[in-house]
Amino acid sequence: MNKTIISLCIGAGVLYSCQERKDEPPELPNVLFISIDDMNDWVGSLGWREGVRTPNLDRLASQGIIFTNAHCVAPASSPSRASVMTGVSPSSSGVYANHHDWRESPHLESLATIPEYFRELGYTVKGGGKLFHALCWIQTDYGRDQNKPGLWDEYFPSKERSMPETRFPESAHENERGTVVWESMAGPDTENRPVYFFDFGPLGSDEEYADYRVVDWAVNELNKDHDGPLFLGVGIYRPHIPWFVPQKYFDMYPLDEVTLPETRPGDLEDVSEVALTWLRRSWHRWIVENDLWENAVQAYEASISFSDAMLGRLIEGLEQSGKLDNTIIVLWSDHGMHIGEKEQWEKFTLWERSTRVPMLFAGPGIEVGTPCGEPVSLLDIFPTLVDLTGGERPAHLEGESLISLLKDPGSSKISPAVTTWHYRNHAVRDKRWRYIHYHNGDEELYDHHNDPNEFYNLAGNPEYRELMDSLKQWLPRTNVEPIY
Repeated sequence: MNKTIISLCIGAGVLYSCQERKDEPPELPNVLFISIDDMNDWVGSLGWREGVRTPNLDRLASQGIIFTNAHCVAPASSPSRASVMTGVSPSSSGVYANHHDWRESPHLESLATIPEYFRELGYTVKGGGKLFHALCWIQTDYGRDQNKPGLWDEYFPSKERSMPETRFPESAHENERGTVVWESMAGPDTENRPVYFFDFGPLGSDEEYADYRVVDWAVNELNKDHDGPLFLGVGIYRPHIPWFVPQKYFDMYPLDEVTLPETRPGDLEDVSEVALTWLRRSWHRWIVENDLWENAVQAYEASISFSDAMLGRLIEGLEQSGKLDNTIIVLWSDHGMHIGEKEQWEKFTLWERSTRVPMLFAGPGIEVGTPCGEPVSLLDIFPTLVDLTGGERPAHLEGESLISLLKDPGSSKISPAVTTWHYRNHAVRDKRWRYIHYHNGDEELYDHHNDPNEFYNLAGNPEYRELMDSLKQWLPRTNVEPIY
């Protein structure tokens, strides 16, 4: 008697019958790859701060898995984005700071990036907006556009410029170096606070902003027919400074209802001298002396809600395209953001405010609606996408696939998340503790069960020595020299 053996196989996150489809590969899912710049953990679904309106991100999180203990690989745009796109940590690449261009790293020159992986799989690969580091209105090494044209089939607005034109104040003009400058909207200038790095106020309409134009382009791409599956990278720039967004987003946060972040007098007395060198304390003094802290919080919250509105337009476009059911969505922010905590503004520290970020996956083969509290890293995005699309894992990837957590968010993960800032400075974050080891040997330890604001450094207490040594084992074994 003849027998037919039918086995179940898994490919691209979908169960199918190998016997029925033995001669044809499983249909590969589209991938919508969304980067949001400078968005910290104030979004509603992460539960850190009440009252910030992110309905679109929260709805997307409910349709997949949001990681509530996700952390950046580096608290700055260039090294963070390079690590996500290459799967290689700063301590292995030598890309530690914003002036380090990943394209000049000898450790990365022959390694496949995420777009190259998908092109090899047969995807049409397109991108738009800020995916690699770029501050297109600042024409110095700090703002250099680090996109690599050859990685993409198409890029918007072009392969040579990652970000389209955007709205600035009426006084905006280019200086002798080609950098756009303007008269401050927030208040008077002060030492070490260049207006093009730190300004805020209501301005213009949605349609005038680069993010609106990037989303328009992306929605148009979603509605096209492409040869093979589509990988679409979309970079949303807000809530990166300057915090210029239309008035209606400021109106969502009346100034008399704004609450300041929680702080503690003397908070910096027990931190490393290394950390103190990274702080913009002059910026904080300027904010406090000019009574602008509530205004800055309002502007940052308004910018978060603006970016959420752009995300909503993008997801609505995906739904209307008919591609939603066969699209994997991954959303991440490149790092967190201080809004005056520890007298710091922006990022550039190894504390929770700089490292904790929104990160979520949704789509075929992914559990729906259950947050995951395991410590994860943005470095895990690349290997997870490999497992979700069934390709061969590049040998150089340093992160861990999160596929088991996407199928069972209640399962456990042994390794913590590691963040690096400059050469030989690292933080280790597990489910409870943050351990920081600086290049000069200084240490910090924070207990997130009892001290979520990281007010009290426990590293000087001998009873925690064994714990710190156990966390210390996760520090990178290799720390290559900065690339320049």
